[in-house]
This record gives sequence, C-alpha cells and structure tokens, in this order.
Amino acid sequence: MRADRLVSILLLLQIKGRLTARELARRLEVSERTILRDMDALSAAGVPVVAERGASGGWNLVEGYETRLTGLTAPEIRALFFARPPKLMADLGLGEAAEAAWLKLQAALPLEARRHSEFVRERVLIDARGWREASESLSSLPAVFDALWRDRQVRFIYESALAETRERLVDPLGLVARGRTWYLVASRDGELRTYRVSRMRDARVEEQPSRRPAEFDLAAHWEKSATEFRAHLPRYYATFLVAPPVMRWARYRGWRLEEETKEGDRVRIRLRFDAEEEGLQFALGFGADVEVIEPVELRAKVVTAAQQIVASYAPRPR
Repeated sequence: MRADRLVSILLLLQIKGRLTARELARRLEVSERTILRDMDALSAAGVPVVAERGASGGWNLVEGYETRLTGLTAPEIRALFFARPPKLMADLGLGEAAEAAWLKLQAALPLEARRHSEFVRERVLIDARGWREASESLSSLPAVFDALWRDRQVRFIYESALAETRERLVDPLGLVARGRTWYLVASRDGELRTYRVSRMRDARVEEQPSRRPAEFDLAAHWEKSATEFRAHLPRYYATFLVAPPVMRWARYRGWRLEEETKEGDRVRIRLRFDAEEEGLQFALGFGADVEVIEPVELRAKVVTAAQQIVASYAPRPR
C-alpha cells in the first residue's frame, strides 16, 4: 500500500540520512519514478524532504527533523518481540539489557498493542540450542562484539581445526549465530575470512580503527559463503540392505537417508556419509542386520574387517 511505503521512506531517511532514489527504489522494490512521486506526496503533506544534486547527492530530511510514529500494526509488534532469542542475547553479554529494553518498549506501547506483545511473550519461545549441543567457550564473544560496536580492530589467538594456534589481527565485519554456534566474519590482509568464536582465545580490542568495505553486506556474504560451503562438503554414498530395526537409526539420522525401498522382509536404503570410514562403521555397527550392496570396495572392506574381528576373538594358544 502507498501509505505504508510513504511511512517506510520517512523512517529510512530518518535512520539512514541521505539516500538516492535508486537506493530507495531497490529497498522498497518499486521504480525510481514511483519514488519521485512519493517524494512529491511527502512534501505536499508537510514533510521537509530535500533533494541534493551531485555525485554524493540524494534525498534527505531537513536537519533536526524527526517523526515519532506509534502506529505499529499487530504483525509488526509480533515480529519485533520475536527477534530476541534470550540465549543469544546472553552470549553477547546483553541478556539483562535486552530484557530491560523490551520491558521499556512494551510499557511505551498503547494498551491494545501491549496485548499483542504479551501474546508473543507468553506463547512463543525461540530456543536456538540443539538437543546434543556441545559446550563451546564463548569467552571471546563480548570483546569481539565490543570491537564491532566501536569499529576497532581485534587481536586474538586462533586454534585451527588441526589444533594449530596463531595470532590474528583482523577488521571485524559482522557476527553470525548459526544455532548456538557463533562466527566472526572479518577482513584480514584484504581477504574475507570466517572464524569460529569458540576457537578464539585472549581476544582484545585494539585502538586502531577497523576498515569496512563500502559495499559489504553481511547477510548476502553469509548466504553466499554458506551455499558454497555446503556445495563443497565431502559426500560418500553407499547402498545397504537392512533389517527393519535398523530403520530407526536411518530415520533418526534423516538427513543421511537418500532413498528407501522395501524388498521382502528387508529395506534397501541409500545413505550419504562424509567419508568411506563412516560407511564402514555403519555397516559393522549393526552386524548381520546390514548388508552392503554397493560400492563393491566398501563391501570388500567390511568382509576384511569382519574377518579381522573374528581372528582377534579366536582362542589363543596357552
């Protein structure tokens, strides 16, 4: 609706300052011609919007002008109160501050709007933890967040997946929480890098200002990186003939199960593993309830391993 778009333009200019018609059109998914008509409408309504020409020009509000809009809709209120998983706020050291801020926001809402916020608070809980969550040290997270907030470089000791430790000095660009695992996206020597916060130690904020690429978009970068990471994950496929009780494990690890077909009193399944060793462990773990169909190399390794197991349990001469 046009009224919603006019309010959005007003809030964007108030928050962002100067924006070009092209930037506004991209954000609101309309044409630049539509934005120009909207600017005429805002001006006619008494909103002091000003157009500045030149390479660094754009639209902005007259300095000092602010509007305070209280007409939040019910869906907007629900969205606002959804966006605060308490555990993630606590990780950042903002648990108490987040609770206090949301209480103040709730108190500032009209009585009817407050009812919608209470509905969310009492009936919806977002828990980002997994059922088998590994304990990770997040001692460096507050310092990293502080460096981001102050636009300062951060120095830390980083332990790689191979347990190698090195000191790093980076320009922090953003924090990403995937489940309860935190990642720092940073620039180091002009290249974008991703660091797992639980592998960082002795993080400290430097006084040197950090440098942020002008066009960097955290959400877009993370989506691209995550897609590329998934595409390059190792994959090893194997087909088995299994007894029905094994299917409880296969369905529990549902993300591994690629195909499932009933064959007599057994089930033919195709599973995805990260490596051949995982497929070998699966085949040996269920004994005679699992038969490897393919690949033939895995089948041969199961036979060899089974023979070695039998030999290791054979009676030894006194």
